[in-house]
Amino acid sequence: MDFLGSIIDTLSTRRSWFLGLFIDHVRLTMTAILIAGTVGLLIGLTISEKRRAAPAVIGICNVFYTIPAISLLGFLIPFLGIGNKTAITALSIYAVMPMVRNTYTGITSIDPDIIEAARGMGSTNIQILTRVKMPLAFSAILSGLRQMTVMTISMGGIASFVGAGGLGVAIFRGITVYNPSLVFAGGMLIAVMAVLSDNLLGLLERFYKKKRRMI
Repeated sequence: MDFLGSIIDTLSTRRSWFLGLFIDHVRLTMTAILIAGTVGLLIGLTISEKRRAAPAVIGICNVFYTIPAISLLGFLIPFLGIGNKTAITALSIYAVMPMVRNTYTGITSIDPDIIEAARGMGSTNIQILTRVKMPLAFSAILSGLRQMTVMTISMGGIASFVGAGGLGVAIFRGITVYNPSLVFAGGMLIAVMAVLSDNLLGLLERFYKKKRRMI
C-alpha cells in the first residue's frame, strides 16, 4: 500500500512532467504507427498481387522482427545518430511485420470466385482492389493495425535509451537513480495507453464485423 501511495504521489507531484512525457510518447509512437501502417499496407497489397515474392518479403520482415530492440537501436545510431529519428525508425521497422502479414492474409483469403465475378462485370484491377478486396480484407487489416499499435506503444519505452522522448524517460531515470516509483509510474502509463488503444481499436473491429453481418 505504501508503494502504491508513493507511485500516486510521484504522479501527483510531477504531473506536468509526466504530461509532457505522455504527449511526447503519443507523438513518437503515432508517427511510427503511421509510417509502418502505410508501408506495411503497401507491401502487403503488393505481395498479395505478386505472390511469388511473398515468402521472401515476409521472410525479410520476420528477420527484422526477431532482432532484439536494443541491438537494432545500436545498429541505427551510427547512421541516424541519437534522438527521435532513430527511435521512430526502429519502432517502424518492428511495426511493419504485423501489417504486412495481416494485409497479405486478408487479401489472399478472399474467395477467388468473388474476384472473378467482379472482373466478369467489367471492373478494373484498381476497382477490384478498392471496392472488393480491401473492404473484404478490412477486418484482417484492422486486426494487424491493432497488434501493431499495442506493440509500438509498449516498445516506445525503449526510445529513451537513444535520447528520444516519451514515457521511457521516466523509466530510464528511475532505473538510473534507483527510484522504483518513477519506474512503475512510467510503465503504468505506457500500459494504460496500450490497453486503451487496444480496446478502442477492438471496438472499431467489432463494429465493422457487426456492420458486415448486417449487409
